[in-house]
Order: sequence, then C-alpha cells, then structure tokens
Amino acid sequence: MIRSLLATTAVVLGLVAVPASATPAAPGAAAAQTLTWTADNDINRYKTAPSTAAPGETTIVFENSEATGNTTGMSHTLTFDTSTAGYNHDVNLNIVASPLDSNGGRHEATVTLTPGKYRYFCAIPGHGQMFGEFTVTEGGGGDDTTPPTVTVEITGSQNGDGDYVGAATVAVAAEDTQSDIESVEYQIDDTGFQEYTAPVQVTAVGDHTVQYRATDTAGNTSEVGSEAFTVVEGEPDDTTPPTVTADVAGEQNEDGAYVGRAEVTLTATDDASGVESVEYQLHDGEWTEYTAPVAFTTPGEHMLHHRATDGAGNTSDMGMVSLTVVAAPPDTTPPTVTAEVTGQRDEDGAYEGTATVTVTAEDAGSGVDTVETAVDGGEWSAYDEPVVVSAPGEHTVRFRATDEAGNVSEEGSVAFTVVEAADRTPPTVAALVTGDQNARWEFVGGAKVTLTAEDEESEVESVEYALGAEWLAYGEPVMVTEPGRYTLRWRATDAAGNTSEEASGVFTVVARTAKSTGDIWSPRWASAAG
Repeated sequence: MIRSLLATTAVVLGLVAVPASATPAAPGAAAAQTLTWTADNDINRYKTAPSTAAPGETTIVFENSEATGNTTGMSHTLTFDTSTAGYNHDVNLNIVASPLDSNGGRHEATVTLTPGKYRYFCAIPGHGQMFGEFTVTEGGGGDDTTPPTVTVEITGSQNGDGDYVGAATVAVAAEDTQSDIESVEYQIDDTGFQEYTAPVQVTAVGDHTVQYRATDTAGNTSEVGSEAFTVVEGEPDDTTPPTVTADVAGEQNEDGAYVGRAEVTLTATDDASGVESVEYQLHDGEWTEYTAPVAFTTPGEHMLHHRATDGAGNTSDMGMVSLTVVAAPPDTTPPTVTAEVTGQRDEDGAYEGTATVTVTAEDAGSGVDTVETAVDGGEWSAYDEPVVVSAPGEHTVRFRATDEAGNVSEEGSVAFTVVEAADRTPPTVAALVTGDQNARWEFVGGAKVTLTAEDEESEVESVEYALGAEWLAYGEPVMVTEPGRYTLRWRATDAAGNTSEEASGVFTVVARTAKSTGDIWSPRWASAAG
C-alpha cells in the first residue's frame, strides 16, 4: 500500500526515475567521474552531496535507502535547476528515489557536465529546504600525475615562548595547478584522518601535532605534512565567527511561493568581538554590504547568499536562501482615504482662529501614488502637508487618492466652521509701591500703591487689590500711612472674562521720627505680575 501511494505521488509531481536527458549508466561502462548524493529521513537537507566536480561525462548516483538512513519509506528527488539565473541549465536531471521502489532507493544516471555552477533541489512539496550547489571547473583527469600542494597555518595569541595562549586555530589549504582538489584531510594527535571543511580550534592544554594531506580529482594524493605546536592556559582570542540568520517575509500562496514581493532580512550576532559587517550575494553576483532588507519583486526563482565578519576578523560560513516570487494578481481596489479636522473649538463646535485638516491614505495592493485635496469648490491640488483654513465662515475640504495601479478612491469630504479666535489671554498687571525708605527697606511715614494693567486683545475690565482679606476695586493710587507690615495682593480681568493670576508682595510702613528722617536713602519698592 505504501509503495502504491509513493508511486501515485511521483505521477502527480511529473517526476521520473531517470529523465530523457540523463542516460542510464551502461553495465560495465565507467564515466570519467562519479558524483554521489544521499538522503535520509530529514526533509531539510541532503545527507551528503558533492561541492566540486570536473567537466565531462559523469555518473550521477542518488541513493535514498535504508542504508543511507531512510527508515520511513519517504521519497526524495534529486532535481537539477534549469531556470534560475546564474546557474548552468544544460543538464535536465530529475530522479525520484524511495527505499520502497524497485531499485531499493539507489539510482544512477550518466550526464555531461560543463564548467560553471549547478543548483540542485528536492521537488517534493514541503522539502523546500533541501537544495544546494556545486561548481564544475576546468582541469581534472588526463595526464595529471602531480599531487596537490598542501600547507597549514596555525594562528592564535602567543606568549614569549611561541606557545598559543588558550587556543590555537589550525587552517589547512591545498592547491593543484592541473586538476581540482577532490578532498583535504587532517588529524590532530594521531586521532585518525578526517575531512577538512573549516579551520579547527584546539583548546586542550599541552603539546599537539597536526598532520594533513590532499587528493586531487586525478587521484593523486600528497605526502602527509606535519606541524607541532603547544597550547598553554589563558584567555584565547576570539576565533568564533558570527551567527547569521535569514528571515523571509511576504504573502505566500499554497505552493509556498511569494506573491508579488518577498523581503529577506539578515540578522548577525557575535558574543565576543561583535559584528563588523554583513554581506549578501544575489545568485553569482558581487558581494554587497547589507544595510536594509533585500526585496525581490521579479517573478521567478531567486538565490541569496549571506555571510558576516566579526571584529576579530572571523567570517561565518556562507549561508543561502532560496525563494520563488510569482506575479501578484491585478490591483483593482482603490485606496482608503480618511480626513481629520483639529483645532481649538468653542461651545458651538466651531473652530476658533484656524482649523487643520489632515488626510491619511492607505493601499494594501500596489501602494498609494497620489493624494489630492480641494478647498471650498476650488481646484484639486496635491496634498503633501495638512491643510490649514483660517478664514472665518463655513468650509468644505474634499479629498481623494490614487494608487500605483491607477485606481482612484471615491471622493470624501469634511465640513466645518471657522470663527474669530476668542481672547483667552489674561491681562498683564504690575504693582509699584513708592515712598521714602530707610536702611531696612521700610517705608517711612507712608507708602503709595500704584497698579497698572494691560491687555493686547481685549480691554481691561477691572483691576483689584487687597491689603487684607477683602478685594477692593482699584481706581487710583492708594496711600497707606498706618504703621505696620502689609501683604499686598493684586489682579486684573479683561473684557473677555480672563482674570490674571493673583500676585502679591510684602512691605512695611513705620512712623516718621527725627531719627528715622536722617536714615532715609531709597525712594521706592516695586513688584510686577503677568
């Protein structure tokens, strides 16, 4: 039953075990090279895949079997991309394999590779993270009998004896002038050779030895190289590259394609020396500094590579995002437009002095192109800032918006009334106390209180003062002759009913005597309030 269902799935997808352009390998015939892909229960990556190859006739092996770790009977495909820009499109390979098929999940095909870069992926729905690429370069095979040249570089913070403090980083490099490098291997302290893919950090304190070798695509293996070094205790330098993540945002259809637009946001973190730079590459283009999310609007498949470098110079492994954009359906919906009127209003709801009309337009489809307003039956004009109306009377402001697809909203309007601005500012009041004063600032024999008030908008209606608890109307200067300490308060009200805040001051009157007369030196005391 399971095998039947898998077969049905293959038919729906249009997949074939060996496509017409990929020739099955003939018994006993051997191609110039063999490239092998394997898969297991994971739907997010191929278990193994090549990264480089030589041009020419090639045997492609795709195995998705119990032997490679597939214990569920799940199908995977090995499909070569024939449409995404930046890749070779000359091989039409599309193999579906399952542990339950007639080959037990192992399939072969013979193709001819040309120099360049190929992209491959799994076409099963839901397996969209299973993709990758490999590069075919000139060289390989032929009369090449010279092994690669291999070097090792050991870096890290060193003390005066040349020992590495805290950690040592081992980097192996291989070159071959005739063929391509097939593999690079290393071992630390005779623990067994293993594939080299990235610099290796050694933190164990003590003496160490790294051994290394490389093999080219012609089968030549270099002699084993060796380098000794010592790690001592201490705080190591930052040798850990940043972590980079990519988030793709946008509206997706049922197939996972992004409708009209996709936006890729890159985020890099580094807990040690901090992120120095983030870069991205579109297809096989130039590396570009990342400063803002990258938008894709052109229909088709797209590939974005990314990497980051920290303050210590460590660069992350290259990451990759693959996505598909399809054309959005035509936008036939006009924008939504609203208007708001603001300002100081009186008790009848009229706007005092000025009214400000703010227009807001939104469009979820193609976006807003233009917004227009018209005041009191006038001509339409472009709206780029709030409309301010100050002429007294009744007014109407009309508004509309047009989106990038040419859809025009229905006309909207707001009606309102503007009246003369009411006076809301109280008068300004000043108090002046004059008379003869002694050295203690006391008024000798009496003091004269003079109040003045001004109002720029309305007239001054009344001025009041108090020398005790009771407020009295002020008409002319007030003479205070009775000795004592006085607290003077004063205020004013304008014709619009605005009353100033109460202000106050303290002064003292003393009796005039022959002794005090000789001590007089200052003519007055004054205070003012707004």
